[in-house]
Amino acid sequence: MKRNALHATLLAIAIGLGVGKAQAADYRENPYTLAYEGAITGNVAGEVNIHPVSYTLNGLRIAANVYTPPNYAPGSKYPAVVVAHPNGGVKEQVAGLYAQRLAAEGYITITADAAYQGASGGQPRNVDKPAFRIEDILGMADYITRYPGVDTTRLGLLGICGGGGYSLSAAQTDKRFRAVATISMFNSGRVRRNGYVDSQLQTIQQRLQQASAARAQEAAGGQVLYSGDANLTDEQIASLPFDLYRQGYEYYWKTHAHPGSTFKYTTSSLLDLMRWDATDQIELIDQPLLMIAGSKADSRYMTEDAFAKATGTKDKELFTLEGATHIETYWVPRHVDAAVAKLTTFYGRTL
Repeated sequence: MKRNALHATLLAIAIGLGVGKAQAADYRENPYTLAYEGAITGNVAGEVNIHPVSYTLNGLRIAANVYTPPNYAPGSKYPAVVVAHPNGGVKEQVAGLYAQRLAAEGYITITADAAYQGASGGQPRNVDKPAFRIEDILGMADYITRYPGVDTTRLGLLGICGGGGYSLSAAQTDKRFRAVATISMFNSGRVRRNGYVDSQLQTIQQRLQQASAARAQEAAGGQVLYSGDANLTDEQIASLPFDLYRQGYEYYWKTHAHPGSTFKYTTSSLLDLMRWDATDQIELIDQPLLMIAGSKADSRYMTEDAFAKATGTKDKELFTLEGATHIETYWVPRHVDAAVAKLTTFYGRTL
């Protein structure tokens, strides 16, 4: 309750101040708690519809939303796209926006909260381990390929931010995915290990010692420790050194806040995160690959690095959204429109 109240307070402040240039998307005013502009407020015949669903994955209940295209007919056959959300995000934010927009183009789409996160099950909360996040993606594929009307031979994958890095790993071995795309890909392992823009190389061993101690404390029945959680003032946010962090706080804590979303993750997760990398074995991807990034994104270096290393596919493209920062690819209409147009062309050709 305390966390929900905090989110509501931050959102109310954002609406009053008009943080940045983003128009606030109030999850409290949407029956599905969707936190993006143009979100569905009710299912209407002949239009894109949303279907909240749940399923069990490795003993945990997973909460997901399935979007069906206009005039959806279960007896027909449709291509489908799995959409993986960013780190700390939930299905009601940017992942839902892209899932809804792709559904409008004729795809059945699914986006789910990661296990231990959002409305999905799992204790302790906010565990963020690569193996779990990759399994979440495979679980969405398991579910959607059994959904009425889905053509299992035409399954695509879209990963956004951290979900993009995990999607690269998932697609290396799961060849049910016939085409793979990322938007503003974030290599969680590289950043947790090296720091953002490789700015913490000198403290790797120190942080590994902290993560080891956190796991030992958990194993002994002690308090679960968390990293990444911060309650910053507007002044502190403005002084952050990177656009991704400044705009990320505005997006997740203010303009597009959702009570299921959080920056925090268990400190012990770093034991897994820091030894993983989204580009490990990336040459196993032989499917068509589209990687989208903003020209002004300070995270772009991760997309460029992964793209260069993806030597296993001859059908690959790095598409630039001119003038976009990382977070602006989540909500700015002209950038979202351009990304959706590119994705529609890509999936239309490859699925």
